[in-house]
Amino acid sequence: MDIKREVTENCSGHDRVVKFLRDQLLSGSLKAGDSLLPERELSLRLGVSRPVLREALRALAMIGAVEIRHGIGTVVTKPDVSLFGDFFTFVLAHQPNVVDDVMQARIAIERQAIRLACRRGTQSDYDRLADCLRDISETIHAPEAGGRADYRFHETIVSASGSPTLISIYQSIGVLMQRSHLDRREQIIQVEGIEAFLIDHHRAIFAAIVERDEDKADELLSRHFEIGADFRRRATIRMFDSPPITQTP
Repeated sequence: MDIKREVTENCSGHDRVVKFLRDQLLSGSLKAGDSLLPERELSLRLGVSRPVLREALRALAMIGAVEIRHGIGTVVTKPDVSLFGDFFTFVLAHQPNVVDDVMQARIAIERQAIRLACRRGTQSDYDRLADCLRDISETIHAPEAGGRADYRFHETIVSASGSPTLISIYQSIGVLMQRSHLDRREQIIQVEGIEAFLIDHHRAIFAAIVERDEDKADELLSRHFEIGADFRRRATIRMFDSPPITQTP
């Protein structure tokens, strides 16, 4: 195994190990399933002590980048993206207006994903989207189950894009998006016209994907988000239009 890039000298031993693995993966010199050099040799090559190397490898193992196998050595592994869901949730939870910010990220990801889905979608993708449509119709009166069905439909669009990067980013903020779906569904379910909108608009988006009409699919999805925002505004107004609750003396 050759080190193709010089390791930065002005960084800690821990960072040096992490940078080495990252650079080797990006360059294609290492891939999942490959074994790293033995501990003694790798510590010499990187110029770090063996305790520092062990500590760094344990940290990398915690995020799924490597697996330390006793009697075998350290093996490169592919991290499970779902592990980062909680991490992003904790990071973003400290940000103001996190729900609105995540919504903007979702729109950006989905609008590119739906264009790719139109180009790359397979029959298997269409079948899964059709299943999601049936779930949306069957759970239209159940806010919680309906919110989950709605999320699965949009998640399947991203999956149909065939882009590992978009899929990974989308999944990493999935926890926040699922909560957002449920909250919005509970908020808007009482607004007149919402049920027909949810069913008809998802069907139209599905049809555009199957027809491989990128522009139409993108336009429908963009409009989908705009109309959804309008329904939420109407739901907020509706809350204040409700008659006051009178107390029995």
